[in-house]
Amino acid sequence: QELGRDKSLPPLSTGRIGRAKSKNGLLWEKETEGSVSEDVADVSMGLNKESWWGFDTAHVGLGQVLLPVSTPAVITEGGVYLMYYMGGNFEEMAVTDFLQNDNNDNDNDNDNTQDLKMKGMKMRIGIALSQDGITWGRVEGDDPSGACMVPYDKTDPNQKEIEAMRDDDNTALHIPEELYCAWPDVIVNVGGDEADNNNKNKKPGFFMYYSTMTKQDKQKCIGVAVSSDGFRWYKRGICLKPDTDGLDAGGIARCNVLKNAVFEDGVWKESDDGYLMLYEGLSKEDNKHRIFAAESEDGRTWTKHPEPILDVGADQDAWDFGGVGAPDVIRLDDGSMRMYYTGQAKDGSTAIGVAKLPARTDVASKWEREQATIMI
Repeated sequence: QELGRDKSLPPLSTGRIGRAKSKNGLLWEKETEGSVSEDVADVSMGLNKESWWGFDTAHVGLGQVLLPVSTPAVITEGGVYLMYYMGGNFEEMAVTDFLQNDNNDNDNDNDNTQDLKMKGMKMRIGIALSQDGITWGRVEGDDPSGACMVPYDKTDPNQKEIEAMRDDDNTALHIPEELYCAWPDVIVNVGGDEADNNNKNKKPGFFMYYSTMTKQDKQKCIGVAVSSDGFRWYKRGICLKPDTDGLDAGGIARCNVLKNAVFEDGVWKESDDGYLMLYEGLSKEDNKHRIFAAESEDGRTWTKHPEPILDVGADQDAWDFGGVGAPDVIRLDDGSMRMYYTGQAKDGSTAIGVAKLPARTDVASKWEREQATIMI
């Protein structure tokens, strides 16, 4: 939520993280009880005011919350909630760092563009823990900023080991330099093994998928990292890129990944292999965001479905006519699937919507919008 967000920062639908509750998943009410330790009342995660050097002093945004789990690193009675979030600080970056190379070489560009700076865009990913889902404590990551995942920068002395990293099957890794790491989505592989930089061929216990932009070619992509405990992460490169043409040619971002599952005898049963990804794609033709699907057998190599599973609203007055994105899916007890997503109207205003996929329907089919309400 844009709760108290500094207006000098980019409009990323970030700021501070709040909570809402619902009895049926359609009618939502914002929670007024926040964490007493945060800088603003009524929020679960505010700005980091305790560590001025931290990566999350300017704005934070929610990636994902894992329901109570016990990992090799944190074992408590009943487990704990793990929140993966992203944040930015007031470090300045050149606006031209995020522009396509052909724009930078255009002689007609305003010379002032070269001098423009912006703050908050070098986003990194962090972790917080909670026993009740209300009060959260940050977990210090290995990076000096406190983050557990940072954009790869060859000039950063703290990332020198990345150049020598090998993949889980001992093959060479190609990790491109990145401008930011944001919107993390984490999958737990029950029964997964350790994942590290050594020459091991093991199935990781955790996958993290995150949105990034490559430094060299300015592509918005999905990166993947692996972990044995959910806290220390190792990059494995870019796993999904935009097509050269089509409705996601402008870039892809903000994904949600689920393990494959079947609905049998009134119960969802996860399979040992196979994953489904829903992601946001940007069209170069109309500059609108849409939601697409991709599938994978190993969580690393993905095959896209060509058509969007959720398109923009058809009516110009629709609240999501300007774009749809940031999908997040849950499986329901009747065998259907429900997607929460962000929509943008023609005037740029945003809201959260709901779409549903009926039981025993192919995941690449069109999802049906549902009526939902958030009460302030």
